[in-house]
Amino acid sequence: MTTTTLITVAPTGAESSKTDVPALPVTLDELVATAKECEAVGASVIHVHIRDDDARPTLDLGRLRDTVDALRSETGLIVQLSSGGAVTDPEADRLRVLEAAPDMASCTMGTVNFGDDVFLNRWEFIVELHESMRDRGIVPEYEIFDLGHLTSLQRLLDRHGLPFGGHVHVDFVLGVPGGAAGTTETLVAFKHALRDLPEDTTFSATGIGRSTLPVLMASLSAGGHLRVGMEDTITYAKGQPVESNAQLVARAAGFARLAQRPPMSVAEARALLGVKS
Repeated sequence: MTTTTLITVAPTGAESSKTDVPALPVTLDELVATAKECEAVGASVIHVHIRDDDARPTLDLGRLRDTVDALRSETGLIVQLSSGGAVTDPEADRLRVLEAAPDMASCTMGTVNFGDDVFLNRWEFIVELHESMRDRGIVPEYEIFDLGHLTSLQRLLDRHGLPFGGHVHVDFVLGVPGGAAGTTETLVAFKHALRDLPEDTTFSATGIGRSTLPVLMASLSAGGHLRVGMEDTITYAKGQPVESNAQLVARAAGFARLAQRPPMSVAEARALLGVKS
């Protein structure tokens, strides 16, 4: 079990609207301010979705480059761009995300029902994303929405080799309607399935909505790491909206300290994940 905890913040996502969630950071200034606040209370990675002038999800390359540059200039956080975007984004736009040269990018390991939509990830697209990241020196975070996605990851690594940096890090995204449930039992099953991956594989876990706290505590107890943020939950407690992403990071950091696994520094996170300095 690791002695410190990697905390990733996912501040925006592509699902919630600014109208419904006024605290959601959708402009570049709001995102940078959020990043600074979250770094100060224990985050070391920021998982980024961006919005256009009308606060709608976008994969505009110019905006992505500006976002990466601003976050690097104003924070020390590891910048991880989402290659998933919104479920309606075409594959070409999702691949083009890598041209913004982030430190990391997500790589979802299979298709999953996503509420009333379908998040499509064809095998050929996964392979292209994996190899393009390695060619560009970008570290992937393999996103796992269902148990079979871990089998797909094993197949990917066996056939196409390790990612850039040589370390395999996965994020269990639990509680999505259509994906695996956000429960302790699911997390234990997922962790057990890691036995077929490289021995030093690490995992974070994300609980969507009301599964946030059960998944957080289960991950800490199982030696895993954490992802929190307003992409995944907009309610701090029953009837209490989240005030800011920093509020969620601070809570995660508090639980990590109680587990005697305090938040990992950015330098430690870079070393663990194999991210370039």
